[in-house]
Amino acid sequence: MTGKRQLKLGFMLHGVGMGWGDWRHPDADPTASTNLAYYKRQAQLAEAAKFDFLFVADSVFITEKSSPHYLNRFEPLTILSALAGATSHIGLVGTLTVSYSEPFNVARQFASLDHISGGRAGWNVVTSWLEGSASNFSRQAHLAHDVRYRLADEYLDVVQGLWDSWEDDALVHDKARGVFFDPQKLHTLNHKGEFFEVRGPLNIARSPQGQPVIFQAGASEDGRNYAARRADAIFVHHDSLEEGRNYYHDLKQRAAGFGRDPDKLFILPGIRPVVGSTEAEVERKYQEFANLTSIENALSMLGRPFNDYDFLQHDLDAPFPDIAAHGVNSNQSQSSRIIEVARAGNLTLREVALRFATPRSDFVGTPEQVADAFERWLVERGSDGFVINVSLPKELEVLVETVIPILQKRGIFREEYESETFRGNLGLDVPRNRHAASEVPVAAE
Repeated sequence: MTGKRQLKLGFMLHGVGMGWGDWRHPDADPTASTNLAYYKRQAQLAEAAKFDFLFVADSVFITEKSSPHYLNRFEPLTILSALAGATSHIGLVGTLTVSYSEPFNVARQFASLDHISGGRAGWNVVTSWLEGSASNFSRQAHLAHDVRYRLADEYLDVVQGLWDSWEDDALVHDKARGVFFDPQKLHTLNHKGEFFEVRGPLNIARSPQGQPVIFQAGASEDGRNYAARRADAIFVHHDSLEEGRNYYHDLKQRAAGFGRDPDKLFILPGIRPVVGSTEAEVERKYQEFANLTSIENALSMLGRPFNDYDFLQHDLDAPFPDIAAHGVNSNQSQSSRIIEVARAGNLTLREVALRFATPRSDFVGTPEQVADAFERWLVERGSDGFVINVSLPKELEVLVETVIPILQKRGIFREEYESETFRGNLGLDVPRNRHAASEVPVAAE
């Protein structure tokens, strides 16, 4: 390994694709979102390329306007548990909402995935923002934005407390003396807070990495503070390197302000690369990607962070409508970003919809150009790496075959895994069990 900073790369398992029309591509598999063999091939390809992790997004509410992937898909921990047996080194990150689940169950689920995978689990902690989610969980109303983050803070306290129920050497398994465990090293939690009362202990021990890696997607003010205090990695979206640098600087400063080592917090924007061997092929492939999305689908995508707002009621070629109120208690950060872009460029509704549905980013180009973009964002502190989603079928194969070798040759991406665990490959310490006598963090193996 060189002395250069190393990219952290994740791959998004997103079945038939992020877009509403991706499934229509001639090479696309319309069953991909519930096709174990398809996910297995992607997971093993990403692992062969030495990616740090696989990432599964999620939602607990759909309508007839939802994207094809969300309409018919696997639950995250189920598919990741299946993939744990098909892989050996790559991290396994699943999204699970704190808004509509119980901490004890979630602690068990992720601890189980961590053991099944040998210490490779990660939890993307989210608060649900689609209003309709409440109706699927016997709730009358969705929590307000600020309340959601208070709940998330306490929720993570409970889950991480439960993960520490067993000290690392509590299970002694002494057959001669008939001692299965040391009862002095099993601890109840006895949590009583604003939202939860959880006694514990958890009925599964810590894994080889101690606790699963924590991801978050903080972009609002509350979200940024939460991520800077609690997350190991942040999944975010940026339209430009300048925007990425500003966010990066802000989050690292906040992390330092909370007494954390900023280098132990990884900021990972999501990207959809388009890679072609020549400029002409790049343009052809980008147009192929863009043409998969109709204006109607683009409007559906745009409406999602505004609580599935129906943009079809507006004139497409008029200025972007004033609908900020619809995003306040939904995806506040994303809706605010869309409004900011629309106002800054004096854009029409059509222009905004197509810009966000089919972005032409720094990562559209030849292998050298795309590798240059990866390196530029890393060197100029716009990111610590990326969460990669495919723009077209087979684009993961193209990226692995043409771009990854360039990054490895430049010394900014690994050629071999450093560890058996997810934390070890990220360079994160094993968290000290809060009940253990020693206060010295343990380096991940």
